[in-house]
Parts: sequence; C-alpha cells; structure tokens
Amino acid sequence: MLDVVDVTENYGVSGWIAEAEAVITDLLERGRRPLVVGGTGFYLRALTQGLPLAPAADPKLRSQLEAELAERGLDALLADIAQVRPDQLERMERNPRRVVRALEVYRQSGQFPSDFGHQAPRFTAQVFAFSPPLSELEKRAEARTRQMLAAGWPAEAEWLAAQVAPDTTPLPTAWQALGYREALALAHGHRTLDEAAEQITLATRRYAKRQRTFIRTQLGAELLSPQEGHAALRDFLTTNVQ
Repeated sequence: MLDVVDVTENYGVSGWIAEAEAVITDLLERGRRPLVVGGTGFYLRALTQGLPLAPAADPKLRSQLEAELAERGLDALLADIAQVRPDQLERMERNPRRVVRALEVYRQSGQFPSDFGHQAPRFTAQVFAFSPPLSELEKRAEARTRQMLAAGWPAEAEWLAAQVAPDTTPLPTAWQALGYREALALAHGHRTLDEAAEQITLATRRYAKRQRTFIRTQLGAELLSPQEGHAALRDFLTTNVQ
C-alpha cells in the first residue's frame, strides 16, 4: 500500500482499514500469509482490535481546535483534558493529533474516544515487535535525518508546500508527518542544517519512545531485540498457523 493517496487528500484510519482489509482478503484468497509491516500504532491497533466507534469527524470543530493548538499550545489542551478526565492523559501520549481528536469528540458528546469501544476486528493477527536498544535507535535516527536532508528532503517539502499549504485548516494529513515543517524552514533559509537536523531528531526520538510504550500497552506485544524478533517471526512463518 505505497502510493495509494495523493498528498492533497486527507486520509484517515477508516479509509486505510477498508483498503488494508481488501489487500489482506486478496492475499488470503491466493493462499498467502499477509505481513502488515510498519505504520502508526493507532492504525495497527484499529486493524488488530477493531475500528473505534467514536463519532465521525467534525471538520469545523477540528479546525477550531487546531487553531487553539497553534495559539495556546499542546500543554494548554492537555490541561483542558486533565480538568475533566485525568485518566485520559496517558492515552494522549503528547500526540497533538490525538489530543485534537479527543477534544473534538468530547466537545461533541461529553465523552472521550475510548469510551465508545471498538468494532470487532475482521481478522486475527499475531503481533511481533522488535527494536534495537533506545541508545542505538537514537543514533540511527540522527544519522537517517541527516541523510534524508542531504538527499533532497528540503526540496520535497517545498514541492509539498506548492501542492498543499502547511497552514491550511484542517491541517492536511501530509503535513502531519515528522520533519516536513523543519525541512521546509531549511529550504526557505529560516533554519540552518544543524538546527533542522536537531529539531527533527529530537521529535523522532520522542516519537520512538511513544511507539515503544504504545507497542507494550496498546498492542500487547513484547518488545524484542532484532535477533529475537527475526527468530520469532521466522518460526511463525514456518508453522501452519492460520
């Protein structure tokens, strides 16, 4: 599922689930065992545990909340959540998109997304998660960031800005990816290479830490070393598990 959406399109979990399930069904009908690799934790959880049953998006309300986020900052919106439901803070994981969605649902219904439950998932899945130690992961994130910046990321961010303005509301899905705003600032001369690399690396490190926590708490998977993960996956693929 590479190159399935244009950058001008907003893309959400329900659309991805529909397309992913169609691909999985096709593979199963051909006698293949699908491997779903990568992706955000929220999307993977929806695939393995079912789509959330929370109310549909309200574009006008979301635009208002994104404007609030820009004006007041993430901590202020988290404080709003803490006043009414402090138990929801851990679920937010300081993820701006998740915070905006949570407040959108709350202002619509008086409840938070987790209060609505999930549909039953269409398929069962075995989750494998593996990662190098965090210290090594952070070094690799910094090296990868600098490689991407040297390979043309700023020019790609300029091209993206020509297709979809980064200050459009609601915020286009493409601009929610890590690093594109910093790469654009570098292209426009508003950041030096070192400043952009440092900011992107820091955001990536924080995201990696949230992913590791999400894997354990939300996907219910043990975080293995690469060697352990490869061995576990190989054993799974050589069995007759359906």
